Amino acid sequence: MINASHTESQETVDSPSMLNRGLGVGSIVFMVVAAAAPLAVVTASIPIVIAVSASTAAPQFFLVAMIVLALFSVGFTSMSTYVPNAGAFYSYIQCGLGRHIGVGAAALALGSYAVMLLGLYAYLGVATSALLTTVHVGVPWWASALGWISLVGILGYRDIELSSKVLGVLLIAETLAVVLVDIGIISGGGAAGLTLEPLSPKAFATGAPSLGLMFGFFSFIGFEATAVFRNEAKDPDRTIPRATFIAVVFIGLFYALAAWAVVTGLGTDNAVGVASAEPEAVVQNLARSYVSPILTDVIQVLLVTSFFACVLSFHNVITRYQFTLATKGLLPRTLAVIDRRHRTPSRSSLTFTAISLTAMIAVGAAGWDPITQTYMWCTGASTLGLVALMAMTSLAVIVFFRNVEGGPSRWHTAIAPGLSFVGLTAVLLLVIKNFPLLVGSTTTALVLGGLVAAIFISGALVAERVRRTRPEKYRALPQD
Repeated sequence: MINASHTESQETVDSPSMLNRGLGVGSIVFMVVAAAAPLAVVTASIPIVIAVSASTAAPQFFLVAMIVLALFSVGFTSMSTYVPNAGAFYSYIQCGLGRHIGVGAAALALGSYAVMLLGLYAYLGVATSALLTTVHVGVPWWASALGWISLVGILGYRDIELSSKVLGVLLIAETLAVVLVDIGIISGGGAAGLTLEPLSPKAFATGAPSLGLMFGFFSFIGFEATAVFRNEAKDPDRTIPRATFIAVVFIGLFYALAAWAVVTGLGTDNAVGVASAEPEAVVQNLARSYVSPILTDVIQVLLVTSFFACVLSFHNVITRYQFTLATKGLLPRTLAVIDRRHRTPSRSSLTFTAISLTAMIAVGAAGWDPITQTYMWCTGASTLGLVALMAMTSLAVIVFFRNVEGGPSRWHTAIAPGLSFVGLTAVLLLVIKNFPLLVGSTTTALVLGGLVAAIFISGALVAERVRRTRPEKYRALPQD
């Protein structure tokens, strides 16, 4: 804990220009790809995609998601040079669709990322306790989660470049583990020979491709956070667009290759049945069969570090969101405090660490199941919120550039954003239709769906209250 004298000498409330501007393309890519948790997606999500879609076309689902999100990134990054603000979704939606909707989007973004992080902490706690059990050390899942929250808080308070270096090391390790499995399956010829059948139109038309696409999109959540680090990028007008496209393409191709390898390793005739019967063990069993039993143990360890990298990345995203909203007067000014030594939004980081600790203690005391309740509820609600925000952002880009003369081409300002808006709206409708499946029951879906809507509405009401009571602050909110 930092004492008062240190706070006064080392921290100040100032403009975002005081933040450390040392992040390059690679550092930002590491952070946003780490937020996507590649190893966790390959080991947990790819078998689920195969199982729920009852299809071997999993590689195609990830490629379609990559294309739609690349189209989204065209407008997203084009607007970033006109809106030099680290608020990302909030800033773009506000400039395109108005202050009330923008502040509602700010509340929804902050709430979505926050509950996502809570769910991830719960899963990380379970994975850590399970790993410790293998060496005969018994630790409750909630205690493991509290330990990780504390470590994330320490790293989050420090220089952002330290977090990016930690994330870079962990990301390389988990990526290599997946690549080794891919190479083992390819060199081993798969279960029945190497085949391109998972990439065929016939495979795509089999089963329930809409469910496969929906879960495929979930695996990209976090890539859009590139713009949140705008204030700490070396050359934001070039760094942010490059990092965004690299992150989308890398994630998409990486997942597509891994999904093809998993299907090939299981065999196209057996993949759906095996993935449905024991999804949590599919990749570990493939590692054991095609590479070495040692790699199975390594993957179990790296799965924990993958989730740690994910929570550290999301903590940094939330910290920057809070900081940006505080500089705009939408959150307490104290959250805009910058540490002079580390040049980070230190007070925002400490505040959210305290919130995370309190929330995890409350979840543990309530006796909620960490996976079937905490993780499913939180990630389901956050996914609904974030997909809605991406759809709104695509629309905001189109509206914004209608009033800009001499801007980018129509491809950047209307065609690509329009296509992404159609695609993301379709995904949003899929999420709403299948929301009970995501969160466990219809009752839970109604409660959480109502909560997501209430968060957005509360933000819009805050904007209206500011307009009525503090019109000068309302007018100061950027809208061009």
